[in-house]
Amino acid sequence: MKICYFDAFSGISGDMTVGALLDAGASWEALISALQSLNLGASYEVEKTKRKGIAASKFHVRGGEQKAHRHLTHIEEIIRQAELPVRAKENAIAVFRRLGEAESQSHNVPLDRVHFHEVGAVDSISDIVGACVALESLGIEEVYASRINVGSGTVQTEHGVLPVPAPATAELLKETPIYSAGPETELTTPTGAALIVTLAKEFGRLPAIRMTAQGFGAGDKDFPLQANVLRVLVGERSGAGETATVAVIEANIDDSTPQVLGYAMDRLLDAGALDVTLTPIFMKKSRPATQVTVLANPADVDTLARVVFAETSTLGVRIFEAQRRVEERRFEEVETEFGRVRMKISSAGYAPEYEDCRALAEAKGIALKEVLAAANSVYWNNSRVR
Repeated sequence: MKICYFDAFSGISGDMTVGALLDAGASWEALISALQSLNLGASYEVEKTKRKGIAASKFHVRGGEQKAHRHLTHIEEIIRQAELPVRAKENAIAVFRRLGEAESQSHNVPLDRVHFHEVGAVDSISDIVGACVALESLGIEEVYASRINVGSGTVQTEHGVLPVPAPATAELLKETPIYSAGPETELTTPTGAALIVTLAKEFGRLPAIRMTAQGFGAGDKDFPLQANVLRVLVGERSGAGETATVAVIEANIDDSTPQVLGYAMDRLLDAGALDVTLTPIFMKKSRPATQVTVLANPADVDTLARVVFAETSTLGVRIFEAQRRVEERRFEEVETEFGRVRMKISSAGYAPEYEDCRALAEAKGIALKEVLAAANSVYWNNSRVR
């Protein structure tokens, strides 16, 4: 699986995104062909430049019909009529719809009445469509991103001077890890925010990949202390089938009964925890206690922390990030004398699916270990025949 990771240490905008993807090897010919089919009357060029000594590509949109206001339906029609790859067309429309919803929330107007100002201009349409086409050109199947540097200070917009991040940008970046560092200026634009929150599967550290290319997209300004570039890293997934950033929630508890902690474990798993463990420990003054450890998707941290507080006696929890690596696995069914059992298979070995074996053991009135042994035997014999 081919992955693209956006390293937004100096923010993200539409033209930076296109420039970075071109710099990483996206087809210029495919991009130009797609953009010209939008019939916006614009011309396009890519300029090789530098930002604080880093060689980067600057994407330019020249001319075109710079109409002051466009509605979402008008922009969607422009994209639908263009000659674009199917997924690029769907992604571009999804990005604009996400952007429209953010504008609607920020200005308290219905979605169908939202007027796109800066983001409805030729350059923004070209940037969004260009980014989606460039990702297709590179064969990207999944997009990941770092935390987003939004900048600080104020920005001049069609609505006047607004704080950074602008309201629409802030709305788009809800539930997304953001921070502010560097010069007092807008580093992440609404177009850039809409692209990354729509297309990225996850935000955090770089997944484990075999990197094949990197690219840098230049922003308009050249800052004195910080390279104003967006970096993309392109590569194939490593041997780990599942690579992700997970959150770890921990609490040490010395005044709860086993029944309470067992119930808390069930509640946490029902609430979406990836795993929960209870570990016997000794605390200060040699007090025996239990360490509750919860593995969670980062987006579920607040929900699961509330469950810990509600179902245990702890007054505090520790939360930190960790990297998860899981071997790629597949399932295959085997027919045993007791019934069908799914086998979980990876490069490290194989194992019967517990729930299948448990259900058969209960239905047949036999020991669980007999079903497990039968499933392992059938799979082993089948694999030897192959």
